[in-house]
Amino acid sequence: MYSTTSVSQEVDSAAVPDDKGTTKATDPRGPLREIFMPEADAANFFRRRSRRAAKSQDEIDAEQRQVLAADKRKRENHEEQMNEFENYAEEEHDEQDERTRESTEQWREFHYDGLHPPQEYNRQST
Repeated sequence: MYSTTSVSQEVDSAAVPDDKGTTKATDPRGPLREIFMPEADAANFFRRRSRRAAKSQDEIDAEQRQVLAADKRKRENHEEQMNEFENYAEEEHDEQDERTRESTEQWREFHYDGLHPPQEYNRQST
């Protein structure tokens, strides 16, 4: 089983902001000092709150904002897909109407005998 002191021998730091107030100019490693901290400090950082401890209001608010943003993205994506489908369906319907109209005209022209007025003008109005 893994030891609790170190997860990996290669990693000896974690990406957690440094609260010690060092500046970029005084630290020879520059901006990396702000990102990385010793492994012991990182382990303590993750142990600050246990799984069963109550979340702070800031954590709850942040999670709620993430959920609301995800819901908004899903809703916008769904609306976009519905609009695309409606446009597609409308175009298909229009094309089908055009094909039907054209085939009806061709049928009428083929079956017109020249003796009677065309069907369009021979309809009884009700």
